[in-house]
Amino acid sequence: MADRDGNPDPYRGYRFRIELDGVERGAFQECSGLDFSQDPIEYREGSDPLYPRKLPGLTKYSNITLKWGITQDEELWDWRDQALKGAIVRKNGSIILVDDEGTDKTRWNFEAGWPATWTGPTFNATANEVAVETLEIAHELLKKA
Repeated sequence: MADRDGNPDPYRGYRFRIELDGVERGAFQECSGLDFSQDPIEYREGSDPLYPRKLPGLTKYSNITLKWGITQDEELWDWRDQALKGAIVRKNGSIILVDDEGTDKTRWNFEAGWPATWTGPTFNATANEVAVETLEIAHELLKKA
């Protein structure tokens, strides 16, 4: 779709899918952590001007955080449980942005991911909310496909 000036409308942030090792996982409430940074390294030689040069340093990828309502599906819990027992199983995955018609529009692929942190739900007898789990996936590469 486009606005009246012919500019394309931006995609909505509430339509997305998650794949792990090519298998689509259930519905997720939230996905964050699609970012990386590269720290500068300051370098100066004695004959340089009175300011340092800045060289690119290591690239650091943030953990991808997934949140979802608890169901009977225990596959992500089992993956984290394996890691807790020392059997790290690395998986490649994708976060896919979908348009209003359900067509894939943008894909971010991560590599060598493993479940680093699991957070259980908060229970409150006076609230009217879904019980939500959180999983952080550490990974070694993020690229847009």
